[in-house]
Amino acid sequence: LQSNGCGPSFAEENTSSEEQATIKTAGNSYLASPNLPDFCGCSPGWSSAFYGAECFDSEVHSYLKNLGKQKSSESQNIDAKKVELEQLLMMETKNYRKTIKFYQKLLQKERRSKGPETKSMLPKLRGQLQEMKSKVQFLELVKKYVQAKQWGVESYVLPTVIHSGTADTMDMAPMDESSLLLYFNTEKHQCNNQNGVRVLQAGTPLGLMAYLYSRNAFLEGYVQQFLYTFRYFCTQEEFLQFLLDRISSTLSSASLDPSTSLTKICNRSFYILQAWIEDCYSVDFATNTDLLGTLKEFISSKVASLNGYGERLLSLLEDASASKSGSANLCSGVDKCEEESEEGRKTLHSLCKKLSEDVSRKNFYWKLSKGMGPIAQYQRERLHTGSAVLPKPCCSSFTEESSLSSARADEVGPVLLIECSAQQLCWQLTLLQQEVFNKCHPVHFLNSRALGVKDKCVAVPKAVSAETVSFKVCNLFLSKCIQDQYLLQLLKNADSISTWVAAEIVTCHTTKRQVSLLSKFLLIAKCCYEQRNFATAMQILAGLENLIVRQLPAWKILPAKVAEIMEELKAVEMFLKSDSLCLMEGDRFKTLPTIPSARVLAMHVQQLETGGFTMTNGAHKWTKLRNIAKVVSQVHAFQENPYTYAPDFKLQSYLRQRITRFKDADISALAADNCANFHQIPAEKHSRKIQDTLRRMKATFQ
Repeated sequence: LQSNGCGPSFAEENTSSEEQATIKTAGNSYLASPNLPDFCGCSPGWSSAFYGAECFDSEVHSYLKNLGKQKSSESQNIDAKKVELEQLLMMETKNYRKTIKFYQKLLQKERRSKGPETKSMLPKLRGQLQEMKSKVQFLELVKKYVQAKQWGVESYVLPTVIHSGTADTMDMAPMDESSLLLYFNTEKHQCNNQNGVRVLQAGTPLGLMAYLYSRNAFLEGYVQQFLYTFRYFCTQEEFLQFLLDRISSTLSSASLDPSTSLTKICNRSFYILQAWIEDCYSVDFATNTDLLGTLKEFISSKVASLNGYGERLLSLLEDASASKSGSANLCSGVDKCEEESEEGRKTLHSLCKKLSEDVSRKNFYWKLSKGMGPIAQYQRERLHTGSAVLPKPCCSSFTEESSLSSARADEVGPVLLIECSAQQLCWQLTLLQQEVFNKCHPVHFLNSRALGVKDKCVAVPKAVSAETVSFKVCNLFLSKCIQDQYLLQLLKNADSISTWVAAEIVTCHTTKRQVSLLSKFLLIAKCCYEQRNFATAMQILAGLENLIVRQLPAWKILPAKVAEIMEELKAVEMFLKSDSLCLMEGDRFKTLPTIPSARVLAMHVQQLETGGFTMTNGAHKWTKLRNIAKVVSQVHAFQENPYTYAPDFKLQSYLRQRITRFKDADISALAADNCANFHQIPAEKHSRKIQDTLRRMKATFQ
């Protein structure tokens, strides 16, 4: 079972006083306002948006149903089950942490003594780590399922969510569901079940926001899908005000009974608000100081005075602001557990390097048919890999100064590219690509037409800055909706690498050197896509497909086996363009790190954005928005599983400087200064051609 990404934080070995207080309340039937429930890790995660209702399978339902049955008096007490689940999760997490530490010590012992007993124990222990991690993730999923079932209301109560204002309004008689402006399509099963399955099809902006309070909104994946796509029909300010209005009207008068509409709406409002902060702080609050100020002012004036949850929300905002500079995502509980100490990171860093080498090129296969058509075929499925089992080291942002100066990099030139192995260069380029990819968010890939993003084109002209891009054309977001333009930086980085590849080749002064460099870049690209770094592979392909590069004489003397890699890369490109979810098929993306091509993914989203977003009655098509959310959710899915190669800072610094030097280069101008880029005609043959031409010209005048 795969975790939901931003799952609940794991407890430390020494249980905090707050957790102990929670455990002591096992006899209570609920934790009610004004002491709001302990919301921990509210974000449903990418898997909720991707799998929807299938995220919680029958095993989760069965486990929760049987939980606590050994105590017959508490078999139906959900809070007793929650406490028992929390205790199990804490215990399994503690065991998982201890096993990680033991693995580190065993690895160090194996390096010192190299005894056969130690070597035989390591694979077994690695398998145990995988099992323990899976168990912790399963318990985490069950806990999230319990949280998701809480505080929702039935669909006929949704109109009261919109008109909430007083206690009398909340306790009013049920209203007609159609007055909520939500449009359902009833699908009946083949067994003629009269109840059928109701699937949300469309709704007004107000109705779609109200549906967040539906009992099954979290279980269906609706909440996470909404957080990804709401900017198509409402602004961040409108959504925040909707939540704050619900909190204001219910917070002071919410009763202690969790079954009342007041308590459910109040708690669900806080739940959604925290999930929004956890998942989308970097794209909504960090880029909009007014929005952030409004939220902080409301918490300080309305919430903090009534209960301690306001302080926790403010603390959450501070933590999100601090993590914005270092990472685009909040770490999951597993990651926090794994990154416990600096010394542990160093040991695990070397460990992960060794294990990452085990992920050979055989993990990813491509075949070309006789007609050179692309056929993507996974020849072998590896059940487990070390990088999926072991703790992930915290890689730095690679901003520290390197001893290799820019002048030194220019002096070395492309020699270092030829001397280093393709695998070395692949690993370091992958780490550099991962650094920029981890800063992006699924929302960055929405509404990219408004940013001027097109297929096979530079996203932003060299003479135009990102700030001057016009939003008047093809802007699918509301006009007052603030959009983060990080996608432009991502695509500009990709274009810089493509230009660098072309420039390095055309500036080689001998054909022999060009052949060596062409071969090296082709091998690097092959290594990249075999390691599922499709971003760098496609960037190198774009550089090699430059019109000037494709006309070089060096291609004619390139070894046949190396030249075939070019066709493989084109096959990979066609495979990536064939299906927006092709990289999410099977379970490989859960165990093997992946970096998608940003431009290809943006083009897939643009294709889904084609056509109207509203029906004839003005309701927004939720089926369309749901499909978009599913596609962009894979960004967070891939970010969960980072590459664990050991960074070579000197080589990375060299690559950065070479890329920076050529990022705005004019390839045709560089090629014109190099005679190796032109087909050479032998002197005798050239002289004979001139004589023949003169003879013909002379004959015409006789």
